[in-house]
Amino acid sequence: MPIPWRSSADTFARILRQRGVEAVAVRDVEAAWDAFGEFLQIEIEGIEGPENDGDGFIVQWGRWGWNDDQPALSFGRQLAVTEVGERDDPYGQPEYWQVELQLIFGEDPAWADLDSLGHQDTGFDFDEVGSPRTVALGRIRRFIESYPQLAAIWQAEPIRSDLTLERAA
Repeated sequence: MPIPWRSSADTFARILRQRGVEAVAVRDVEAAWDAFGEFLQIEIEGIEGPENDGDGFIVQWGRWGWNDDQPALSFGRQLAVTEVGERDDPYGQPEYWQVELQLIFGEDPAWADLDSLGHQDTGFDFDEVGSPRTVALGRIRRFIESYPQLAAIWQAEPIRSDLTLERAA
């Protein structure tokens, strides 16, 4: 049964808790990834259909000013929301919102050159909920494991985390 897009972050937080993980205190990247995979299989209402890339996901890594330039790994689900904005506008575009679990790590030589990989994300994937999305998650996991820096940070314990639902820029 689909959930409303506005409750997507709450749903992700509930899935994390069911796995013994608090969204603001993630200590196990693998458990967070498993919860993310489960969350990505839940259908969401109030968004564009798959033919219009209404529901996608991305994994990002790097150092950003908003987290004091500390090493970070992020799992995000982007939604093209149709329930907002001017409904009478024939050229109206959806608003893009993102549910993001950001994991922040301490410094470590194993990922000191995290920003030198040439890219900082997997790119958005818009495979549909179900087996296509399961296959895409496996592909992304293999991609991450192919980089020693990402594989190392994946095995580390985050020092803090945060789960948000925000309008994407």
